[in-house]
Amino acid sequence: MIKGLDVKANEKQFAVLKEYISSIRGAQGILMQTLHEAQDIFGYLPIEVQKFIADELDVPLAEVYGVATFYTQFSIEPKGKHKIGVCLGTACYVKGSQQVLDRLSKELNVKVGGTTADNLFTLEATRCLGCCGLAPVMMIDGDVYGKLEPKKIPEILAEYKK
Repeated sequence: MIKGLDVKANEKQFAVLKEYISSIRGAQGILMQTLHEAQDIFGYLPIEVQKFIADELDVPLAEVYGVATFYTQFSIEPKGKHKIGVCLGTACYVKGSQQVLDRLSKELNVKVGGTTADNLFTLEATRCLGCCGLAPVMMIDGDVYGKLEPKKIPEILAEYKK
């Protein structure tokens, strides 16, 4: 169970979001723009932020939640400091990306789609990263790792644990 966002402790972030909303009021696509900005500010879109946006934009909470959960670029759960995406596209899968993903899951002690207990890593399965010639491929933040072998995973993760 994820603990709710402490609104009082995040007053400054809510003030920044309110100011942003005021600056774009009347613009087309204001909900999408606001959700993007809110995620940049908070790192994710907890229910407390969604309620705030619904109130500020005078739209139903169900609409905010629907958009936040429909689009994959939004997250309603906290993400780790480092985002790991393992490509499971055809070329990568054929070259062993499932074994890479399994090793990551084991090393991090987290299921795919989950975040480590220390909030350092979020592990995700992705589709084509556009690096088919380097298959199998994973991306950590903006860094691409190709021609991966499961045995290389501990060494790569160690660089991000520093």
